[in-house]
Amino acid sequence: MFDISVLWKAPEVNPINRKARTIPGLNPVNVYGRVFFFSWFGFMIAFWSWYAFPPLLYETIAKDLGLSQADVANSNIVSLTATLLIRLVAGPSCDRFGPRLTFAGCLLAGAIPTALAGAVYNVQGLLALRFFVGILGGSFVPCQVWSTGFFDKNVVGTANALTGGFGNAGGGITYFLMPAIFDSLVADRGLTAHVAWRVTFIVPFICIVTTAVGMLILCPDTPTGKWSERHLAVQQNLATHGISGAVVDVPGELTDQATAGTNSPNGSGSGSDEKKLGFEAVEPKQIGGFAHEAPLGEQAMLDTARGEVVVKPSFREALPVVFSAQTLVLAGGYFCSFGGELAINSILGAYYVKNFPTLQQRGSGNWAAIDLVYPRFGVWGKKALIHFVGLMTGVFLIAIGLTDPMDQNTMFGLVAGMAFFLESGNGANFGLVPHVHPHANGIVSGCTGATGNLGGIVFAIIFRYNHKDYAQVFWIIGVMTIAINLSLCWIRPVPKAQIGGR
Repeated sequence: MFDISVLWKAPEVNPINRKARTIPGLNPVNVYGRVFFFSWFGFMIAFWSWYAFPPLLYETIAKDLGLSQADVANSNIVSLTATLLIRLVAGPSCDRFGPRLTFAGCLLAGAIPTALAGAVYNVQGLLALRFFVGILGGSFVPCQVWSTGFFDKNVVGTANALTGGFGNAGGGITYFLMPAIFDSLVADRGLTAHVAWRVTFIVPFICIVTTAVGMLILCPDTPTGKWSERHLAVQQNLATHGISGAVVDVPGELTDQATAGTNSPNGSGSGSDEKKLGFEAVEPKQIGGFAHEAPLGEQAMLDTARGEVVVKPSFREALPVVFSAQTLVLAGGYFCSFGGELAINSILGAYYVKNFPTLQQRGSGNWAAIDLVYPRFGVWGKKALIHFVGLMTGVFLIAIGLTDPMDQNTMFGLVAGMAFFLESGNGANFGLVPHVHPHANGIVSGCTGATGNLGGIVFAIIFRYNHKDYAQVFWIIGVMTIAINLSLCWIRPVPKAQIGGR
């Protein structure tokens, strides 16, 4: 039975990596609750500003700048392209510099072009500006890596789904915040539309900067302290619990599996040339006897230290992770789910108006998948959930495309069903991410996130060249979603010899 008090009381922690085993989401005083808050709130603010243009673009900005429908579509694609590139860079950056600094860097870098929105006076300026505002979309990667670093594997899927789901709400919030701010400036301050939409962007700029400064001042890199000292902290925690060994900063290969061995405290010994992580139990002790520590067996401690401490990757070391079959599964699933979300959100209002001319554009909610399957079915259960919601998404997309509903109840029912499984797919994918190559979590998160943007670009291009035949594109995306999920369902969720993350 769920104990509601875990939402505010200090959580139990893993004795080695100090990750929390519950989510104190209502306790910002606790460091885990504080990091949880800044993870989702930072991404929500970023998503708000990233999508701040569309609510004003089709009417106010397009008229002011004299934009054609093709110009508007091109600006949407440019924004997604920039985010794709930033997410690819943000992953390795998280592994090298830590997710907190990467997160704040994305926010501050994206805040600058946001503040410069008022300097746009032609289509070329709009394209350039939206490209650089797209930096904010890259903040999703450090959001997920930071959350992964603070919550243990029994709740990390829930934590990632909630931070990502709450953050995605920024894409909906922007649709009432930006018009409301704009209308207030016109009605209450007497500004013209030409000036008001430019001033409107100062509001998200202020929120972004405030949030970035807050996470830098109020939050740590990891539960054990500085990012650069994370390996030393793990070694110290092992020694505290009767296990000694050497923890090096960078293993020889990201995909190498360390073997247990006897190393001296200074790292000398037969394994030193290969930079192996070696540990030795020096004295039997009661494990889990410290305050707020969860009971953990000795072998589980060793596996945590060997396999779940993020390392600094070189390009050569990153390639096997990027091109592993398990990373491909995550990338393929997110290509369909988040890519579909981005592309469909951009045309859904127009599709409604096309089929129901008297209807105003409506927003839609976000759904987050949680760790309900992990305790019983493990990582295979999480992977099965990805493919199940992917296949169901495809079924609903095909149904919408083939029927092209002209009845509002039918349309909204099918779209609601599609949205439920589509958004659940986003959460399900990042519920599995922390278990795959956990020592290279930034790389895996970056590749997965970037592929989601690639899906958005591909689907947006399909929509563009099918003009207003939205129904046809829906069933095309549905067929692609089913085909991709079926082609990847046979792959193991984690590499067979992987240590940690299970």
